[in-house]
Amino acid sequence: MSLLFLTLLLALAAALPYLWWRRRLVARQNSLRRLLDLADAMEALLDRSQERMSALHGLVNRVPNDIAAVALNSLESTPPIREAKRDVLQHRLWIKQHGADASLDELETACAALQRARDRLAQQLDELETAGTALAKATEAANEAAQREPAALRRKPEH
Repeated sequence: MSLLFLTLLLALAAALPYLWWRRRLVARQNSLRRLLDLADAMEALLDRSQERMSALHGLVNRVPNDIAAVALNSLESTPPIREAKRDVLQHRLWIKQHGADASLDELETACAALQRARDRLAQQLDELETAGTALAKATEAANEAAQREPAALRRKPEH
């Protein structure tokens, strides 16, 4: 019985390093997959942000120029989106060059950084959509109010 116990103990001792290595390998693969998924999600969010900004551009164009000047300036400046897309491409390049060799900690750090950036962008997109909805309602209300004003008091179109 002691020989059987000793054999089992030796087999377990031999299997533990393999199990530990296998677990780390699966964790690395999961982190790498999550990093790629986050890069895809970030890119999709950036595309959605750009589309939303273009859609808002048409809405802001219907607002009088003196009111819309700041909004139009913000909507026409796309460098932040371009820079963010460049950052995503840099993440993808890093993954391509270092993904196979990166440690689990490095992959987790990259995932956390990309997740924070994605969360920030998602929040800003929500704020942009809220502002767009508020602007649409305000524009509609202003147009309705303008229709009730006498023609002599109406603002002349500036576009």
